Amino acid sequence: MRRTAARLLTGTAFAVVTAAGFAAPVQAAVSASGGSLDVYPSTAVPGGQVTVNTATCGDPGAAAGDASAVGAGPFPLAPSTHDGEAIGQFQVPPSAQPGTYEIVAQCASDGRRVAGDLVVVLSSTREQVYPRGSVKTGVGGALGPDPVQTAAGVTALAVAAAGGTWLLHRRARGDGI
Repeated sequence: MRRTAARLLTGTAFAVVTAAGFAAPVQAAVSASGGSLDVYPSTAVPGGQVTVNTATCGDPGAAAGDASAVGAGPFPLAPSTHDGEAIGQFQVPPSAQPGTYEIVAQCASDGRRVAGDLVVVLSSTREQVYPRGSVKTGVGGALGPDPVQTAAGVTALAVAAAGGTWLLHRRARGDGI
């Protein structure tokens, strides 16, 4: 009993740590000044929107971002609603190739430089693709395109079941057949 409980708790703890690791942003490339550039999401597909922010620049919190490594070019980081944080956005170009790219920001007030990593993948594992439409398996189906054919099939099955029951009942009584 104790082993089962320990395994259950260990498995649960592992699942929580794993989920937290995937949900956390990548805080990479800590600069010499001790700051970092947070990249959300840390993994993006070509054409996707990426948000970056940093608290390194202090007040007023403005910075100039550079995503030229991935092909997006410069973008501004403006003061956010959080004190001392700068936030900016850029779009990953549709022509971006898979790989890890360094995104850089330079503070407007003192020129400090911070960086973070962006991973570009061809398909997002987070997006679920759900099927649409009906399955083309032939005539009929509960939600098929022709309710008349469906009703005719159900009626044929009901008649066959009633006839079979009647024949079995006659055989059991000894009335012939």
